[in-house]
Amino acid sequence: MNYILFDNESWQNFLPLTFTRPISEIRLGILKISEKWNKYLNQDISYMTQDYLSTKYLKKVASDNILINSCVLPNKGLVEAINSLSVGQILVHDGILIAAFVNQDKLDGFDVSLPDYSEKIVFEGDLLRIEKSYDIFQLNDKALRGDFELLTAGRKSQPISKTVNVLGEENIFLEEGAKVEFATLNANEGPIYIGKDAEIMEGALVRGPLAMCEHSVLKLGAKVYGATTLGPHCKSGGELSNVVFFGFANKAHDGFLGNAVIGEWCNIGADTNNSNLKNNYSEVKLWDYKSNRFAKTGLQFCGTIMGDHSKCGINTMLNTGTVIGVSANVYGAGFPRNFIPSFSMGGNHGFVEYRLKAVHEVAQLVMQRRGLEFDEVEQNIIDHVFELTAKYRKSF
Repeated sequence: MNYILFDNESWQNFLPLTFTRPISEIRLGILKISEKWNKYLNQDISYMTQDYLSTKYLKKVASDNILINSCVLPNKGLVEAINSLSVGQILVHDGILIAAFVNQDKLDGFDVSLPDYSEKIVFEGDLLRIEKSYDIFQLNDKALRGDFELLTAGRKSQPISKTVNVLGEENIFLEEGAKVEFATLNANEGPIYIGKDAEIMEGALVRGPLAMCEHSVLKLGAKVYGATTLGPHCKSGGELSNVVFFGFANKAHDGFLGNAVIGEWCNIGADTNNSNLKNNYSEVKLWDYKSNRFAKTGLQFCGTIMGDHSKCGINTMLNTGTVIGVSANVYGAGFPRNFIPSFSMGGNHGFVEYRLKAVHEVAQLVMQRRGLEFDEVEQNIIDHVFELTAKYRKSF
């Protein structure tokens, strides 16, 4: 069977994170959503997403195809229900299309909102689904626990050094090459997963749930509260609380980051802090790209959402509920605005447009450091997002 993860209108709900990826490439817990489906289905999936992203995230079509909603996380019962579908049947939950069995000749133009010409089957089991960008940190605890069970079942952890202070050792798993010395790991409140060649340096204090993907690093004296995820090749110091780093991003120095989602190729300067709670304890509003206004989140704790390739200078102060777009460069004294458009440079003193040539140059240098190439495919995506977001920079 050929499986395709599809994006629908919910793609807008995860901007700016999804300007540069399909929904299924969001990291939640330890794995990306697509990686979770790969594990459960025991085969690779492909993507049905925005046209400009499809050159990187390819769609594979076969005679028989099962479309799966990118916002949905897999579990055993759901996978069984999906694999029980027959041609022309769809699986729904709370009025939302979860999956559909579609022949090749019906795939083009298939209505992923909720086709009424198909036979509907209602899924009544448990289901975890993200709907907004802030669900990524809100649901990270549940997703991390599920991934921990999935990845460690039937396997044995590498031994933990005797120099480490440990609570809940049965909930700690070290992959091959993981290094931890003279740190404190408390897994009584949730699991701690330390990926291949990841490192926790001396003096770090960790309270789970925590996921560290391959080659990620917690620096000297870091303080981490769950549920936090460091994607691959991330470095972090200072204080973290319920933060998800997608990958290849750095917060290498002191400063607080809480209830936040940080995209790939981001860098957060020394002593940068974000607020995750308003002074009057009221509900946080967040910029909503779909309605082009600030919208209620229902949350009391909500920090920063940062798109790919964005940077913060030293001592940057980010207010509660700040949304930073793709390839923004934020610096200077005082609090910048709560919505920082993509390809912006500046801070509290004002913003100017970040020239596309400079964006290319920085991206190329940053990716080269990790042995990766800012190739034509990556550049075309960035260029398209630049045009797509131009309307937000008209006020500069």
